[in-house]
Amino acid sequence: MRREVRYGLIGGSVALVAGVVGGLTLFGGSDDDSPQEVRSADAKPGDSGPEVPTGPLSAKEVQTAGQEFLTAWQSGDAAKAAGLTDSPQEARSALAAFSKQAKFSKVTVTPGTPAGDKVPYTVTTQIDYKGAKATYSYRTSATVQRDKTTGEPRIAWRPTVLHPDLAKGDELRTGEAEAPPIKAVDRNGKELTPKAHPTLAGVLDSLRDKYGDKTGGKPGVELFIHRAKSAKPAEQQPEKTLKVLSKGTPGTLKTTLDATLQSAAERAVKGKKSAAAAAVKPSTGEILAIANAPEKGFNLATQGSLAPGSTMKIVTSAMLIDKGMTAPDKPHPCPKYVTVGGWKFQNLDKTEIKTGTFAQSFAASCNNAFISQAEKLKNDDLTKEARDVFGIGLNWQTGIPTFDGAVPVQQDAQMAASLIGQGGVRMNPLNVATLAATVRAGSFHQPYIVSPSLDNRTLAKAPRTMKPGTAAALKSLMKLTATSGTAAQAMSGVGGDIGAKTGSAEVDGQKKPNAWFTAYRDDLAAAAVVPASGHGGTNAGPVVRAILTAN
Repeated sequence: MRREVRYGLIGGSVALVAGVVGGLTLFGGSDDDSPQEVRSADAKPGDSGPEVPTGPLSAKEVQTAGQEFLTAWQSGDAAKAAGLTDSPQEARSALAAFSKQAKFSKVTVTPGTPAGDKVPYTVTTQIDYKGAKATYSYRTSATVQRDKTTGEPRIAWRPTVLHPDLAKGDELRTGEAEAPPIKAVDRNGKELTPKAHPTLAGVLDSLRDKYGDKTGGKPGVELFIHRAKSAKPAEQQPEKTLKVLSKGTPGTLKTTLDATLQSAAERAVKGKKSAAAAAVKPSTGEILAIANAPEKGFNLATQGSLAPGSTMKIVTSAMLIDKGMTAPDKPHPCPKYVTVGGWKFQNLDKTEIKTGTFAQSFAASCNNAFISQAEKLKNDDLTKEARDVFGIGLNWQTGIPTFDGAVPVQQDAQMAASLIGQGGVRMNPLNVATLAATVRAGSFHQPYIVSPSLDNRTLAKAPRTMKPGTAAALKSLMKLTATSGTAAQAMSGVGGDIGAKTGSAEVDGQKKPNAWFTAYRDDLAAAAVVPASGHGGTNAGPVVRAILTAN
């Protein structure tokens, strides 16, 4: 954090060892025979001795190293192939196990044309498991780099050398699937498929992993990636099917998702470089929609961990009102500058609200109205409010891997920054949607995507219900923000019982802050983040509006 901290005023704060049959296409010759820069390993002026090549690899070196490695790999010589990498022991173990676990035979490796230090190639093989056979082909690549000690070109060993979808600790396996396939349906019985909802592909895989054996289905035979167990449950990746040798019988799994809202959320984030959104039902906690852009990859909507910016002021306001430190109609100025713990906080463009109520400061998302209260608070006050009233940081049992938010105990300037959703506070759209949902419902309802009755999960419960007076005050603050504050443009014309909050979170190295927006309309709450895009109302607001108005 810089010594002078500027947070925005409007919109918030800021392997293949099987028997082999020919097929290796060797690289062609190279016209690049340029001499390499060399140096002595123990170079001193006037010394002569073994010269160690340095500098960038030539095209010929890349080509030769790739050819030698792929030839050894295809011939079944795991030891020789591994010796051509920068991690011989790890590579030998992986190469030796690869084909055996995947039930590969008749492997063919066909190199492509090297580009820079990368050697692309296609692997084609036969899978044979208890009479079930299939041909499988895929493309991947290896990187060649110079050994710092010997100067020799070596293959940089990575799991992706064997298969592009492998990560550290993952295994490629062929056999009876670890879970039967599922037919996932939404709350109204409409089938949800990866083809119709690409952004749900990972979610559906996670649901299959967890509930496939509870839906009455029968597993088939598949080539799949068995994922390494993550130390953090929120980061656990689901198994991935690569090839189906014999189809299983799917069981039906009912989810809480709403196909109409899901489609609306997907359309709202589509085309953005990065964005995520989530929607929940405030009265129950049921997850109604999850969407991400890009469609494939990390599930930012439920597993992300980002500073939520001024959407955190929902929690901070609840805490201040609970403590009797403010109220919507109470005078509550927002000074231009505030210094906490030796750090100077400045509103965007050095603006201020000299006189006015707390409601006006909330609706304008004026940061120093909140930061100015830091020295009156205990270091753990915000942490307790977030956990005990809004359920943040509790162990959510949603039915899929989720990051459940974090509001760590901090002090001085970092604690002050946490009041406006910076510092160490971390959330994702599911967490932030739950903040709005808790205000709308008056109490926390843990989000979930599959009924807990299916597997007797115990849903997290907040230790304390929001005080009725605090709930009423927060609803009035969020309604004012939606009708005449920073969220008014995005919420214009949206009817019903509404409330909203904008947020923009500054991130070091980004030219623009991460844009956040959360709102509710009757018994529907949603939140969205559009990283590195600017202010929340302008960039994330339209995403949330599209979800709220889809029904």
